[in-house]
Amino acid sequence: MNIGIAGLGLIGGSMAKALKGRTNNRIYGFDINQNVVDEAISRNILDRKLTAENISQCDLIIIALYPEAAIGFVKNNAENISKDAIVMDCCGVKRLVCDALEPLAQEHGFTFIGAHPMAGLHMSGFAYSSEDMFKNASLVLCPDENVKNEKVYILKGLFADVGFTNIQIATPEEHDRIIAFTSQLCHVVSNAYVKNNAAMLHKGFSAGSYRDLTRVAKLNEHMWTELFLENKDYLAEELDELISNLVQYKEAIVDGDAERLCNLLRDGRIRKETIDGETYRN
Repeated sequence: MNIGIAGLGLIGGSMAKALKGRTNNRIYGFDINQNVVDEAISRNILDRKLTAENISQCDLIIIALYPEAAIGFVKNNAENISKDAIVMDCCGVKRLVCDALEPLAQEHGFTFIGAHPMAGLHMSGFAYSSEDMFKNASLVLCPDENVKNEKVYILKGLFADVGFTNIQIATPEEHDRIIAFTSQLCHVVSNAYVKNNAAMLHKGFSAGSYRDLTRVAKLNEHMWTELFLENKDYLAEELDELISNLVQYKEAIVDGDAERLCNLLRDGRIRKETIDGETYRN
């Protein structure tokens, strides 16, 4: 296949490297930074630059841009996309993107499938991209009812070759609701946690728990602002529930209520063991 990739940052760059290194497809790529495109071509990661003139040659087009930019890219190039092509985005929210691009795909005759590769780093940019980024990772696909099964099978086969070992099918609504908890809330909590004044004094007093909780505090604020606001209803619900839980712990601590605090901690431990499939202890 001819595969076009729009956006060669952490995810798009990793897609290019993985597809080039693990499959026999021809890779076309575009990035707003021409130096990145030139480097990728010189390193044989890309076969050609992706342009408005050759996008019609692509059998699959992967859009690895921020949501609004992803929508804009497809809209600007819709007339040049082959009717046989599959267009897939990599955005961290699905309702906004799918609502905009599913009707556009039907209008122009190509196939659009919303997707979210569940992989990444706290660093961003092509320099941090890796052929192994998606090894043993999950990929969420959100095909609408008009997408033919054979198109989904094509993506499943291709991305299994790239390294994904768990491919989930979900609606855009299911994706956004769950991702508000599993990803977005984690980034909010981590970023807010390091703002405590004690964080400036942690050296020599911290270990694995501090590192684990603060890893994603070092985020791309521009991208995450867009993602948070585009999923604000579900994210706000998760924040409300977390805040309510935290208030219970605070009240038990302030009141010196050892029994209540112990029960809260026990409930949390049992919940974690249940989620992990372990046999919990009384």
